[in-house]
Amino acid sequence: MSKAVNLATVPLKRTFGLRLLEILPGFTTWLFLASPIILSFARPVWLAYIIIAYDLLWFTKACGLSYRLIRGYNKEKVMNQVRWQNRLHDLTDIEDGIKRVESRLKRNRLPRLYRHELKRYRHTLKSLLANQDQIMLPETIYHAVIIATYNESLDILEPTIKALTNSTHPLNKLWLIIAYEQRGGEQIANNAQYLVKKYGHHFGYAAAIMHPEGTPGEVIGKGPNITYAGRELTKYVRKNKINPDNVIVTTLDSDNRPHANYFSYLTFTYATLADRRYCSYQPIPMFYNNIWDVPAPMRVIATGNTFWMLMESMRPHRMRNFSAHAQSLQALIDTDYWSTTSIIEDGHQFWRTYYTYEGNHRVVPLYTAVYQDAVLARGYWRTFKAQFIQLRRWAWGVTDIPYVIINNHRYKNISWADKTIKLLRLYEGHFSWATSALFLAFAAWLPLLLNPDFNDQVLAHQLPVIASRIQTIAMLGLAITIIISMISLPPRPAHYKRHRSIMMVLQWVLLPFTTIIFSSFAALTSQTRLMFGRYLDEFDVTEKATRHDQSHKKGWHLKFWKKQA
Repeated sequence: MSKAVNLATVPLKRTFGLRLLEILPGFTTWLFLASPIILSFARPVWLAYIIIAYDLLWFTKACGLSYRLIRGYNKEKVMNQVRWQNRLHDLTDIEDGIKRVESRLKRNRLPRLYRHELKRYRHTLKSLLANQDQIMLPETIYHAVIIATYNESLDILEPTIKALTNSTHPLNKLWLIIAYEQRGGEQIANNAQYLVKKYGHHFGYAAAIMHPEGTPGEVIGKGPNITYAGRELTKYVRKNKINPDNVIVTTLDSDNRPHANYFSYLTFTYATLADRRYCSYQPIPMFYNNIWDVPAPMRVIATGNTFWMLMESMRPHRMRNFSAHAQSLQALIDTDYWSTTSIIEDGHQFWRTYYTYEGNHRVVPLYTAVYQDAVLARGYWRTFKAQFIQLRRWAWGVTDIPYVIINNHRYKNISWADKTIKLLRLYEGHFSWATSALFLAFAAWLPLLLNPDFNDQVLAHQLPVIASRIQTIAMLGLAITIIISMISLPPRPAHYKRHRSIMMVLQWVLLPFTTIIFSSFAALTSQTRLMFGRYLDEFDVTEKATRHDQSHKKGWHLKFWKKQA
């Protein structure tokens, strides 16, 4: 086992070859965006057929995405209804568990989706019956929850910890670790100590761990904070002679509230996998905590991000870590915890683990939610700015492309096909993120506007019509998105009237605007900054807010905080 090259994303000394790799993503993106302008003069007919083919490609992709969204939503709905504690009990007597499942299957009124899930579960139990040696006893598994915080108030942190106490899993198997920053000031230290004192007795172990300010070689961000906490956790585990393979570490932001079933679901999944150490476990981030409060563009973005993760969960081979996720403590020890030199610690952790285990690593989706906040700041302009900065930071994951190229060359033992396909998926994801919305929106009009000679041809005038019709048909899938968004929303707060629900439907007319301005432009900004060596060397803290209903007469007010999200 060897360690992957620790390629920093702060402006350290760059070699000529590394700078070329950093320039490559932005260069290909800008070349692609410039190509319709160039071809409008040089080869307008070629461009017309390229545009039609590209639109048809995205029509096909849109159909596939809609199908996976339906499947993902149904899967999440069914898995949240599972009594995971019963399934954990089945692992101690598998034959009895099979009988119990078969008894339930004999009922005539089981919903079709739940019946299908029970059949899948019966198959899992039969497979485990033949391979009982691979099962880890659930009572030997511990969960360490690291909550990263910078300067959030008690109004934000306390609901997160309360959500942990509502878990269906035995709380003596949960360890609470509040990882706070020294640079956050005295108040955050007091808040962390207060919460440990107030809620610590609910958990098997609880601690507030301060990450020292100004540690050499670290970026200012979440990665160094949770890494420091992870090392302190390891000291505790070794002191108590607990096997690190028996400890699952889940990292949460200060506003992340796991579903009550999350830890039981994760325990069952971890206990039944033979390659448990070599897996990351990814729940579905749902940005619904304050979804009724945020402006319409932010609601569209938050819902879109939630649905994207639902769709990706139906393609586990494409998944990488995002936001809240879990790994075994032994895997974290092997990878030296999270990166302390990258502001993108979640997705980057996938690659660090992938190379540490020489390709023997995968992400296992968990079809249950970790509820998070949508972006909301003090006023519309600051909210829009905060949203753009957040998406720009997510898009800074483009820095993984040079990292992957370098390590693909270094690790000869990994299957050439596997590491190449993963690189191409990573590259295509960032490329499409920056280009697809802009190309679909504007490319069909360029030959008509820029080339007078081409205007005389029928194809020049038909091209925008053809492209528009293809895109219109593809947008029919938006109806599926709207329906699922409405039935998956949390209950409407009492301080909002019924017309707010109507706005939740009408907001989707903003989709083209939010996709171009916030998504494509954010990705373009990150890729362009990387091209010119303008590195993001500090974690951008996102300003957020929530609205609290005080009384029928007084209405609601805003509370603000800054969050590492």
